[in-house]
Amino acid sequence: MPLFRPLVGRYFITLLRSNTFDPPYPTKEGIIMRKIFLIAVSLLFTNILFAQKIAGVVKDQQGKGLDKTTVSLLNAKDSSVVKLAVTDEAGKFSVETTGGSFLLSLSHVGFIPQLTKVVEVQGADVNIGELIMEKLESALAGVTVTSQKPMIEVRADKTILNVEGTINAQGQDAFELLRKSPGVIIDKDDNLSLAGKNGVQVYIDGKPSPLSGADLANYLKSMQSSQIEAVELITNPSAKYEAAGNAGIINIKLKKNKSFGTNGSVNAGYSIGTFPKYNGGLSLNHRNKKVNLFGNYNINNGENVSRMVSTSTRFDTLFAQQNRVVFQNNSHGFKAGMDYFAGAKTIVGVTVNGNLASNDIHTAGPMVFTHVPTNTIDRTLVANNRNDIKRDNINANLNYRYAVTGGTELNIDADYGFFNIRGDQFQPNYYLDYPSRDTIHQAIYNMIAPTDIDLYSIKADYEQNYRGGRLGIGGKIGFVNTDNDFQRYNVFPSGKVLDTLKSNKFAYKENINAVYVNYNKGFKGFMMQVGLRVENTHAKGTSEGYKQLQNGYYEEYDSSFNRNYTDFFPSAALTLNKNPMNQWSFSYSRRIDRPAYQDLNPFEFKLNEYTYMKGNTQLQPQYTNSFGITNIYKFRLTTALNYSHVKDIFAQIPDTVEKTKGFLYKQNLATQDIVSLNVSYPFQYKWYSFFATANAFYSYYKANLGGGDRNIEQGVFSFTYFMQNSFKLGKGWTGEISGYYSAPTLWQGVFKSKALGFVDVGLQKQLFENKATLRVGVSDIFRTLKWQGTSNFTGANMMARGNWESRLLKVNFSYRFGNSQVKAARQRKSAIEEENKRANQSGGQIGGPAQ
Repeated sequence: MPLFRPLVGRYFITLLRSNTFDPPYPTKEGIIMRKIFLIAVSLLFTNILFAQKIAGVVKDQQGKGLDKTTVSLLNAKDSSVVKLAVTDEAGKFSVETTGGSFLLSLSHVGFIPQLTKVVEVQGADVNIGELIMEKLESALAGVTVTSQKPMIEVRADKTILNVEGTINAQGQDAFELLRKSPGVIIDKDDNLSLAGKNGVQVYIDGKPSPLSGADLANYLKSMQSSQIEAVELITNPSAKYEAAGNAGIINIKLKKNKSFGTNGSVNAGYSIGTFPKYNGGLSLNHRNKKVNLFGNYNINNGENVSRMVSTSTRFDTLFAQQNRVVFQNNSHGFKAGMDYFAGAKTIVGVTVNGNLASNDIHTAGPMVFTHVPTNTIDRTLVANNRNDIKRDNINANLNYRYAVTGGTELNIDADYGFFNIRGDQFQPNYYLDYPSRDTIHQAIYNMIAPTDIDLYSIKADYEQNYRGGRLGIGGKIGFVNTDNDFQRYNVFPSGKVLDTLKSNKFAYKENINAVYVNYNKGFKGFMMQVGLRVENTHAKGTSEGYKQLQNGYYEEYDSSFNRNYTDFFPSAALTLNKNPMNQWSFSYSRRIDRPAYQDLNPFEFKLNEYTYMKGNTQLQPQYTNSFGITNIYKFRLTTALNYSHVKDIFAQIPDTVEKTKGFLYKQNLATQDIVSLNVSYPFQYKWYSFFATANAFYSYYKANLGGGDRNIEQGVFSFTYFMQNSFKLGKGWTGEISGYYSAPTLWQGVFKSKALGFVDVGLQKQLFENKATLRVGVSDIFRTLKWQGTSNFTGANMMARGNWESRLLKVNFSYRFGNSQVKAARQRKSAIEEENKRANQSGGQIGGPAQ
């Protein structure tokens, strides 16, 4: 073993110096990214090689071994979590470390938490013998709980990014946080995919968002990172979750203070790239034994610029376009609520949250037309447009919770939410002669597009112990009502006149009724979970407007559709945990993705003079069957292998009409098969901690859309890599370096993209007795977060590339005041039980370096 480490280091140094490894970019930025990637990988492998063990056995007062006791290895200097373990059936545990001074913290349901004396590890294994835990019969009044979450927690069913304390997450919006999340890919049209699969369902505080596409992207861009506590990437949801989302669920958890007494915090941030950006917020909380009052407010103001260059050849014309888009955002986010503790078992709560945003989008840039046979410029189109968007969202929740510790649990939620979106777009089109630049023709439009979305739902979840396991049943009734009124006015040459042929009203109503049953039980050496969810969907869409007849007259049309279908969604998981240090999990689930309401509207929307978009009333839901195998070794190295088969996958298809005009619409491809592999590893040694996760996947698309160049049959291998390095520099200083790399892949089945990535750096200082935090960071320091790709489908040969304002200097200051500790025995007991319940349900699958 001592000989192996220098050999590994020598191998990677040789590789760094060689030219045999092709960089993702033929530029100095690509070479820099290659070296950073290889250095990170070398650190990952060389740091695994040396470790000592701390072993012992946990028993109760009668001398019986306590299984499933959570053992936390803490750094003696600052009590930060180094590693977690769970005792086996005999109460034995073993924790690996690289040496130093440590404390051991023990917690078990129904027992008083224990904290050992300092344990010194100096080059040899340490056995600390028996540790006796006392039953929780005497009160724990006055116990103070302080804890730090790991930056990333990896479990068999999901990955949790605890972004609240991360330096480089400050000063960003929710959309940028997702872009930098492990396994998440965002394409040029702001569509989300997870581990190579589209159809991601985004949740906000456990509630599914009805938005998709550009509406969802703009909404997330208006949400400041200071509002967010964590991002959950749930790849294998159980039957308790809604079946929508074939790639899984991304749940964005907003902050909610749980500390006792009166407390709060203020924060302010500034960042600048091309334009300055500002953000700030205030959070207040008051809690006693009977009530918890909480609320926060955040403001986000700034401009972001992006650029895109594209060329497209259709028939005998080459279209070359350059766009500069400035996105102006002024948003206000808020959350307020109350929890009333009616008794030891009952909580009644109400929560209201919202986001009020004003987004102005200004697009400028010419389109040049070139006649391909003669290679001469024919004319130029100047179409500088402005789109002013008001987007207001408010959600209200009334909830009831009844829970007996270790027994019956009932949760009831009633929700109402609405989105009011108002779009006002001014679109001038000036055709200029070349080279004289005289105006040949002009067409000026004004599009008014109000959209109202109302959401109603009520759900109930009930759990109880049953035959040695845990039985859960529940149901949900949900309604979504959407009204969209698209009004296009011709401004030139006769003033502002409504064009009834280009205007449209679209109403969409969706009702989903669901019931589920879920059962999990632990056996000697393994745990099982099986579930079944049944969902009935009733959807109705009505598209109204006018069409012109051959005789010149107009008549109203009504392109309505009505669907009613019921689906079954089974799920199952098996966890082999006889050896807690080497656990295996096997999972299966079936999921669905329903078309978004915009994708069903058959009306033809004119994006510009040469690009159209319309919905498809024949678009069917896409279904996914997923199988997964996960191994968690010594609570640190996590490996997950997944296979998914997608039927009738959605894809945005570019088509050609009238020889030179482009058409965008969504269609069901035949199938998609995806195999993905994820490997994650956390490491900590004294003042340094490291986390790395790599996602590799192979995706195969196949579709018959009419023969010839309309058919799709191709496979792609790709991978993403994310790393985070943290350095405790002493005297309250902490440093952070994070990086991300995404290899070439395939977007929407037809667009071949190039590689992209970033490196962020940050520095943090604790001030005023750790009540204040100052963070300074620079994102994308090498400006490598750029996209590029090509597409050749139905005669439209396209190349596009672009970038956005990704390199930012960010400064953030936050100050906490009031009581920041959670006191009282009941709350401590509840926290311990919740921690153990979570660990037991996931097989103790917790990982990630402490922050």
